[in-house]
Amino acid sequence: MLSAEVVDKEMKNKFSKTLNFNKKYIGKIMKSIIFVMALIIALSGNTMFAQKVEVNTKSSSIEWLGKKVVGEHKGGIQVKNGSFELKNDQIISGKFVVDMTTITNSDLEDKGYNKKLVDHLKSDDFFGVKKFPTATFVLTESTKFKNEKATLKGKITIKGKTENSSFIVKRSGNKYMAKIEIDRSKFDVRYGSGSFFDNLGDKAINDIFTLDVKLVLK
Repeated sequence: MLSAEVVDKEMKNKFSKTLNFNKKYIGKIMKSIIFVMALIIALSGNTMFAQKVEVNTKSSSIEWLGKKVVGEHKGGIQVKNGSFELKNDQIISGKFVVDMTTITNSDLEDKGYNKKLVDHLKSDDFFGVKKFPTATFVLTESTKFKNEKATLKGKITIKGKTENSSFIVKRSGNKYMAKIEIDRSKFDVRYGSGSFFDNLGDKAINDIFTLDVKLVLK
């Protein structure tokens, strides 16, 4: 017969082996759980966490179009900065700033007339860029993208005045495009406006001007 000391030693050895096996088994399970969780997070991406993305100002563009009784003018403005937060296929927050001092004209070939128009647009008759060098859009509400389109609502500030705005944005890869119609009379841009002056005749300029916005994300 085995002595009590020998039996006790064998039992301890078996217990030690069992404990070591359990530790290894539990360790493998924990590693598997950690791997699966990491994989879920990696695959879910924006569905779990908001992703902040910056606007590539060099690749982005804004083209403006203003119409009057006897014609129209068009040109560009540069985006100064901007960013979005994306989550669950939706823009949940965002802001972009336009550098109003960069207004240009693209339809007048004569350099003298071109400069005259641009200087006038920058003057207090229109956008008063010395006092108000930037304009901004801040997102307040949005829908999820459906067929690469979503509706955005927000606040546009021009010449220190803020108004509500709503428009549809189209997405193509990392590009977001929108056509925004703005009523300049709401921002105290009065020159040639029938909302403020009578008997303008063919010198009247439409209150509504259009911005074709293309924002490219980094």
